[in-house]
Amino acid sequence: MDSGTYDVVVIGAGPVGENVADRVVRGGLTAAIVERELVGGECSYWACMPTKALLRSATALRAARRLPGAREAVTGDLDASAVLRRRDSFASNWSDDGQVSWLDSAGIALYRGQGRISAERVVEVTGADGATVSLTARHAVVVATGSGALIPEVTGLRAAAPWTSREAAAASEVPGRLAIIGGGVVATEMATAFAGLGSVVTVLARDGVLPLAEPFVGERVTRSLRDAGVSVRLGAEAASVHRDGDGTVRVTLTDGEQVDADELLVATGRTPNTQDLGLDRIGLKPGAWLTVDDTLRVVDGDGALIGDGWLYAAGDVNRRVLLTHQGKYQARAVGDVIVARAKGEPVADGQWGRHVPTADERAVPQVVFTDPEVASVGLTAAAAAAAGLRIRVVDYDLAAVAGAALHADGYQGHARMVVDEDRQVIVGFTLVGPDVAELLHAATIAVVGEVPLHRLWHAVPAYPTVSEVWLRLLEAYGR
Repeated sequence: MDSGTYDVVVIGAGPVGENVADRVVRGGLTAAIVERELVGGECSYWACMPTKALLRSATALRAARRLPGAREAVTGDLDASAVLRRRDSFASNWSDDGQVSWLDSAGIALYRGQGRISAERVVEVTGADGATVSLTARHAVVVATGSGALIPEVTGLRAAAPWTSREAAAASEVPGRLAIIGGGVVATEMATAFAGLGSVVTVLARDGVLPLAEPFVGERVTRSLRDAGVSVRLGAEAASVHRDGDGTVRVTLTDGEQVDADELLVATGRTPNTQDLGLDRIGLKPGAWLTVDDTLRVVDGDGALIGDGWLYAAGDVNRRVLLTHQGKYQARAVGDVIVARAKGEPVADGQWGRHVPTADERAVPQVVFTDPEVASVGLTAAAAAAAGLRIRVVDYDLAAVAGAALHADGYQGHARMVVDEDRQVIVGFTLVGPDVAELLHAATIAVVGEVPLHRLWHAVPAYPTVSEVWLRLLEAYGR
């Protein structure tokens, strides 16, 4: 068995693992990274980048058609083949050569294969050829293996070979009919994408559309999907699934109704990629989410550190926030705290400290790239009230802002800020409307910085932009 010793060994070379290793090396330590699939991970090849490429062309076409003058210049329909080719380019044609080259330039050693923890600070890597390498970490092992699609226990579902987010993101053809089980982010984005590409789409949204967002978000996205020809079945639940010999997928609902499709996408949640990591060898349960402390060290069921705290978990696998940008944020904190501990430097482990991803609990930004877009950060009104805050909710019609009227004829949108009345700061902000994603970071700064409303009054928005909604919200609040 070959072997190697590094300061840090990272299992998982997605964006989270890459960022951990990069921060560690920048801090003067050595790092090795283990990857069983493609370097770059889910986001690069089966999620963030390819899915947004699937969505963007139709978004641009809709935007042009909403403007007189531009509308008249548009001839023909969307070229689905061209969209798929562009998507392929953003997925690097499912080649990780560029990512591997970056690892090499950054001084990070790459080991391909399945990584398993075999002992304290020891990771065994089994390659495709069966050869095994033993890697020893002087300071830390970091699990950054992410999550996979959850397939619910529905009769016949697995046997019907449904799509997950991976197959949808990498589809080589646009199905004539697409059924989707789920109503969350993946379900609504892929419904938007494939409807734009020409599929007849049916969404089976048992728990509603975007049920974790502010209620007006789901209402507007549902209306827009239906306007685009998507059949949105609220409350519909699959009882069984069968794929016929001709390839047709038949979904039987609990009320007996049947939905036929050429492909079925399952988008009902995520499950941790921890089944084959050797967790049982250190007293943890394979296939379970990993629980962590404030600096993302893994703890057992009693809250005790694993050993002396040598094991960390960052990204989806710790279930704090299942978003790529938030995982990368965690990765920066993990890399830096490992370096600090290795060098005996102070650890900033208080709220908003350098080594603590406090924003995971207070200020998570998210964009849903549907039509209209949804952008949010912090708490919804319901979540803030449930947390015991004394809040005031302020709403404003985005269409009433001059910049929105200029942006597109018939612009429709909505903005909401949730104010902690005791501290006079914003704890939640939600926007829904065309192209609102680029407005989100201002709200994120306001929430993270806990900027008092009396100071926000002096942040004057440029005219005429959609950002003028900030002034209108403050006026509505009564500042």
